[in-house]
Amino acid sequence: MAQPNAAGKLPIGIQTFRDLREDGCYYVDKTAFIGQLIDNGKFYFLSRPRRFGKSLLVDTIKELFEGSEPLFAGLDIHRRWDWNARHPVARLDLSGSFRTPAELELNLLDQFADVADQAGIAVDATTAAVGLRQLIRRLRRHLDKRVVLLIDEYDKPILDALADPSLARANRDLLHGVYSIIKACDADLEFVLLTGVSRFSKVSLFSGLNNLADITLDKRYSSLCGYTDAELDAVFADQLAGLDRQAIRDWYDGYNWLGDESVYNPYDILLLFDRREFDAYWFETGTSTYLVDQLVERSVSAVALDNVLTTGELLSDFDVDRASVETLLFQSGYLTIRAAEHQGRRQVFRLGYPNREVRLSLTGRLLDRLGAASERGAALARLLRANDFEGLEGWLRSAFAGIPYQWHTKNNIADYEGYYASVFYALFAAEDFHVAAEDATSRGRLDMAVDFNGNIYLFEFKVVPSRADGSAIAQLRERNYAEKYRNRNCPIHLVGVEFSRETRTLVGFEVETI
Repeated sequence: MAQPNAAGKLPIGIQTFRDLREDGCYYVDKTAFIGQLIDNGKFYFLSRPRRFGKSLLVDTIKELFEGSEPLFAGLDIHRRWDWNARHPVARLDLSGSFRTPAELELNLLDQFADVADQAGIAVDATTAAVGLRQLIRRLRRHLDKRVVLLIDEYDKPILDALADPSLARANRDLLHGVYSIIKACDADLEFVLLTGVSRFSKVSLFSGLNNLADITLDKRYSSLCGYTDAELDAVFADQLAGLDRQAIRDWYDGYNWLGDESVYNPYDILLLFDRREFDAYWFETGTSTYLVDQLVERSVSAVALDNVLTTGELLSDFDVDRASVETLLFQSGYLTIRAAEHQGRRQVFRLGYPNREVRLSLTGRLLDRLGAASERGAALARLLRANDFEGLEGWLRSAFAGIPYQWHTKNNIADYEGYYASVFYALFAAEDFHVAAEDATSRGRLDMAVDFNGNIYLFEFKVVPSRADGSAIAQLRERNYAEKYRNRNCPIHLVGVEFSRETRTLVGFEVETI
């Protein structure tokens, strides 16, 4: 249960629980979840996107097991924790940068030595796997207490090397050997938690750790990291003053891992309160060029990303040599679960952009990577505000002319119409227009609808020559797509756009206002 905080210092960049509490920072109390984890099990794995509070969670658990009672005064777990039952804690952090597996192994051995030194023991192993076994067993014997093992950013040495598959595989294999030690040390362990961004398949990384409970999609812990609406109101009430509450939801809320309520990205919220203006704070702190490159290389449709249907197996089936773009996007925080559905006996998940920040930023970055520079967006808004359709045609021709030829040739969408619809969607979505792609009507699916400045713009795309009869504008008329929007009592503009299959350029542009 979140508790109001009277202090008022924003914990921007603070991942140490002691610093946060002793400095009088705002704190959203997640200790009820921690108590529930400890009561219900022993071995856990949690995946969440970067900057979602995983490191603070790990550090909070460390302080709890070490018996730092004053830090927990007033928090949910304080009244029901046995403060005399302390345990040795081995906290490991793999967030560094490693150019070779040898560097990774040396770093692990150094961390083992630091933990051992603080406890008054020694670890003399020359390999990381043996070193972890020594650390756990010697801590247990020395202090006669079972050990708490916390591993933060367990997957970062692999994710950082995805562009170099041989290095990623080498780091994965080294870590596989280290993590396999955990099961062998079961009797010496009190509690284990591994956190990271990705959910590697158990076969590739956790094959020897089959008792590890993955709580990533456990609805009971969906809001273990991140802020809920209620927590925001209870803890940050004074910071919310003067800010548009609905705009905060639109920009930063929307992440969900099967829970009853969605959560906000904490990093975005803290930066918003500090700077008092909306911006893509989380997106700009580390969006991978590798991820954007994968979207381009695999010709992923920007439209499709906002309505992805997948299974739980695919969401967790990640490895160096095998991962769908949808899996990468979900695990990295660029897509989230919109709904859980059943197809027969199988559960499936519908994914989409979590919020405005991600939709604007990812579509904009994709356009930049394609050469269709998103900075033209100011001109796009100006043209639509004036209903300057001649200027709009010129703007679109320029945007499509900037897309490299290789992108067209890699595209495998039938008749290319889906591809052009995808690029149009990205062009408008990246500039925060209200866009509905493949909008369903009683007469079929409209390619794209845009609601802007008291006007409705209905777009239909066609590749010519086409086996279908009629032009794009004729199809808009014949299927009477405008009927759905007539009750808006505003101007409706039918926009037919045609592209050449041979030249892959815009060759037809007609507008009719009704």
